[in-house]
Amino acid sequence: MHLEGSCHCGAVHFSVESPWPYPYLHCYCSICRKTAGAGGYAANIGALNDTLRVRGRQHIAIYHAVMREPGKRARRSPMERHFCTKCGSALWIRNPDEPERVYPFASAVDTPLPRPPEIVEAELDSAASWVDVPSGKGHVHCAQWPEETLAQWHRRHGLEQR
Repeated sequence: MHLEGSCHCGAVHFSVESPWPYPYLHCYCSICRKTAGAGGYAANIGALNDTLRVRGRQHIAIYHAVMREPGKRARRSPMERHFCTKCGSALWIRNPDEPERVYPFASAVDTPLPRPPEIVEAELDSAASWVDVPSGKGHVHCAQWPEETLAQWHRRHGLEQR
């Protein structure tokens, strides 16, 4: 699926091809919640990094979060969180362990996205106390990150696009 996206102020526009366009996973970790999380979570979709085209690249900065776990030394996250330097909009995440993929924030995508048949509520051990996490039919709860990958989820539901 061809996706178009932008930041809030319009300084950055991007396009990308996505075989995995369903925003099915809500991440409640403190990093996502604080850098991109309306409603207490952030939703990303998966796309092919080599198809990413950007206008306004000079207005993009990268943030590496500091991960703090009780009883452990703080460490820098390898995840590259790209955002607009003018308005602060979260745009996409890159994982250096997956150089072939890029993960646009669903909130930055302007193309109408398909509605997922199931939503995975992930990293619930980190959810803020004020967040009402949806439950019931169509919602899967995970205390941490789920074992199933983005591509596997799309395949299981017959939604992967080629």
